[in-house]
Amino acid sequence: MKRPSRKTKSQGTRDVDAYLATVPPEERRALQKLRTAIAAAAPRAEEGFSYGLPAFRLDGRPLVCYRAAAKHCSFFPMSPAVIRAHSSDLKGYDTAKGTIRFQAEKPLPVALVRRLVLARVAELEQPRARSRSRPQPTKSRRSTGRKPDRT
Repeated sequence: MKRPSRKTKSQGTRDVDAYLATVPPEERRALQKLRTAIAAAAPRAEEGFSYGLPAFRLDGRPLVCYRAAAKHCSFFPMSPAVIRAHSSDLKGYDTAKGTIRFQAEKPLPVALVRRLVLARVAELEQPRARSRSRPQPTKSRRSTGRKPDRT
């Protein structure tokens, strides 16, 4: 069976451009600044959508997402560990497990976005931990299902 073709980088960029065109001007400027900083920090990342949000993917895996909401903008490093590691830099921003919220008039500094993205890239490039599966039971010598003879 043939798999559906993936969008090219330029198609993903056009889709994000179309999304940003629907965002109010002040939020659009803040998100465009964020977008540019992400692209500069992760030049190998491909732009498109992930989880219905404008996003960057690295080697086919979600890297970061962002969006405009009614009363704020959001940046999603998609990693609670990255947010925890940079918590001192994020004072003054509303954070949650995987989200950083900011006002369009107070966008995230480019240097901070760069650090967050580079931390996320490093996280994705680490070898994946092998799952700990239980060892398979060994087959007994007697596989007949009968009880052993006792003589």
